[in-house]
Amino acid sequence: MIPKDATGSALDVAREVLKIEADAVRALIRRIDERFLAAVSLILGCRKDGRVIVTGVGKSGHVARKFASTLSSTGTPAYFLHAAEASHGDLGLIRGEDVVIAISNSGESDELLQIVPLIKRQGAKLVVIAGNAKSSLAREAHVFLDAGVAKEACPHNLAPTASTTAALALGDALAVALLQARRFTADQFARAHPGGTLGRKLVTLVSDVMRTGAGVPKVPVGATLADALLEITRTGMGMTAIVDRRQRLLGVFTDGDLRRSLQRKIDPGSTRIKSIMTTKPRTIRPDALAVTALEAMESRKTIQLPVVDAAGRLVGALNIHDLFRAKIV
Repeated sequence: MIPKDATGSALDVAREVLKIEADAVRALIRRIDERFLAAVSLILGCRKDGRVIVTGVGKSGHVARKFASTLSSTGTPAYFLHAAEASHGDLGLIRGEDVVIAISNSGESDELLQIVPLIKRQGAKLVVIAGNAKSSLAREAHVFLDAGVAKEACPHNLAPTASTTAALALGDALAVALLQARRFTADQFARAHPGGTLGRKLVTLVSDVMRTGAGVPKVPVGATLADALLEITRTGMGMTAIVDRRQRLLGVFTDGDLRRSLQRKIDPGSTRIKSIMTTKPRTIRPDALAVTALEAMESRKTIQLPVVDAAGRLVGALNIHDLFRAKIV
């Protein structure tokens, strides 16, 4: 527990850290120039036969691993290579058609400097992201991107803080610039993220989550209100569809319709459902995105939708709880 007399100090420290790191990222804006374009061009140039290899050690290695992951998920397949392992066999991953992106704050990491001659001997291109423009790595680079910071957020100016934030931000800038250059779409992003919430929303169709067969509440057009109530109870969907002999949807009857009907004091056993159903209900196609069904429910303030095919035939039913189970909501 933080002592009471240290609370203000901790808040001041947190604010100062965020200010220093924000200033570090803001300073990068002035350095986005022809060298950045050259890096983008190199990476785009290896899209057919070559790969992007991102390498680093220590904290820069963690940044490199994240950068490789971001590139892969945004249309630029990339691999992370730990620089310390490279000289023990993993360097065989690199080919002449590749682009190697080396990340090092000092630009003097021994593990990276040891493998640079071997990278060049293979014919691969080298992009260096470092904090020292006069460093050994910067001099060896085909393209150098300056990620230097005025100071670390650490009060001793030692722990990598602002420098790793700057390197991460510069990597993100490269990834997004490449994404746009490749015209990488939201659908392609979703296909690379099928396990995530965004991916599910962009690839899950109504047909993937709708109820089918006996799970679809429906009664024939000649049914009574009593028949409709039994069907609503059986499926627990809060509605039933009304169909003709060809299974074409004619209308729906919901819990809300029931409340309004009871106010009129009608006889459930003799009242035909077609006389009190809602005609021309909102429907959804099975090939529509599930998130589109959610938007339709929200706009109409309803929790269920009948699913019909191109001919208007009832093929399924969808309830808000089906979307919850599919984690669309």
